Amino acid sequence: MFTPIDGRTVLVTGGTKGIGKGIARVFARAGANVVVNGRDRSTGEAAAAELSADGNVSFVGGDVARAADCERIAEDTASRYGGIDVLCANAGVFPDRKLAEMTEEDIDSIFATNVKGCMLMVKACMPHLESSGHGRVIVTSSITGPITGFPGWSHYGATKAAQLGFIRTACIELAPKGITINAVMPGNVESEGLDELGEDYLSQMTASIPLGRLGRVEEIGAAALFLATDEAAFITGQTIVVDGGQVVPESLAALQAV
Repeated sequence: MFTPIDGRTVLVTGGTKGIGKGIARVFARAGANVVVNGRDRSTGEAAAAELSADGNVSFVGGDVARAADCERIAEDTASRYGGIDVLCANAGVFPDRKLAEMTEEDIDSIFATNVKGCMLMVKACMPHLESSGHGRVIVTSSITGPITGFPGWSHYGATKAAQLGFIRTACIELAPKGITINAVMPGNVESEGLDELGEDYLSQMTASIPLGRLGRVEEIGAAALFLATDEAAFITGQTIVVDGGQVVPESLAALQAV
């Protein structure tokens, strides 16, 4: 049985939909005070209202690609509950664009949210996480980029690999402050974003997963919750792949052989 985290404060960036919303729900059910962040206020307030059925959840708006917004998000969260114990740096975008058609703006915008936003949010939360005495940062990366590739996502994959490069050194700098930083790496997970890719994509991806199904957003949340526990206090600079075994088979033939 893990030490309860009820009463601790958890900030989930990009927590108004998809994987972030699933992470927020898991922490809310565990008794934490949860703040979800997003850029769209109406979507964020609706998500917070829905998630409030699972626990204490509120919304704070802001764009993690802007340093001033990151500082305000962190301060608003800390002022509501007296600090920040866990930052789930989940905010991210994944537009589809083949390399031949990719523009400079495409590259700049995805790096601004996925990489710069992650780094700025960690920086903004550092004083509060240090004061917590058990500060945790959990970054949502992906199998795409660090392990796998998919046409149209070269810029996305680059950002997800960059996040892992960031945590390797950040863990050394954060360690003296009593803060750990780790990453979860989801595979294909049922969410609004994945649904937009169409039935053919979903069926093909499902066929490539040894467990025979897509992941659930709450399963990513469960991995994040573990990394936030007292029992995970000696884990830092590490990654957890949550993909139903997708990256293991060398080909579909390996699955068909079963």
